Amino acid sequence: MPTLYALKPAFQAKLRPLADRLAAGGVTANQITLLAAVLSIATGFVVAVFAEHRAVFLLMPVVLFARMALNAIDGMLAREHGQASKLGMYLNELCDVVSDLALILAFAVLFPVWGVVAFAIAAVIVEFTGVLGVAAGSGRNYAGPFGKSDRALALGVIAFLIACGLWVEAITPFVFPAMATLSLATAINRIRSGLRAGGN
Repeated sequence: MPTLYALKPAFQAKLRPLADRLAAGGVTANQITLLAAVLSIATGFVVAVFAEHRAVFLLMPVVLFARMALNAIDGMLAREHGQASKLGMYLNELCDVVSDLALILAFAVLFPVWGVVAFAIAAVIVEFTGVLGVAAGSGRNYAGPFGKSDRALALGVIAFLIACGLWVEAITPFVFPAMATLSLATAINRIRSGLRAGGN
């Protein structure tokens, strides 16, 4: 199914000169991975603490975009500059999940907690099913419709609308449960895709 992940090659092409400069300067993929996680955790904390000041939610789209850029850069450093490692693989997957949780759970200060938590759990399941493709022999799976990039876009739009006073309160109870449902559909698609690729 279509997903924003399909735009990743074009996004990487824009960032490749920066990745090359970072590599030349001695910056490692693992450092970029950890930076993205620290930035996400710090942002989630700040937004949750200062949520009564709606303008703080403008941090979300900025940091979500920065996180996507950092994730693309760490991948290029690993693959194109000989920095791939087993430690990097663990850091990449674990930091992605931690970052997702930090950014998603910050919304629990304004939205029904159960819906936000359900979405956070579903997001973890989506990433887990993607990683399991490696163990199943079909490779890391990025099938949609609601992968990491799509989640980032959705959260960024929600945060922007909140910050600008444009959020429609009537839909508040339904948004995160709907995204949790889309995430579970994504997990099912990844399992099916992995099974087809693996011939089972």
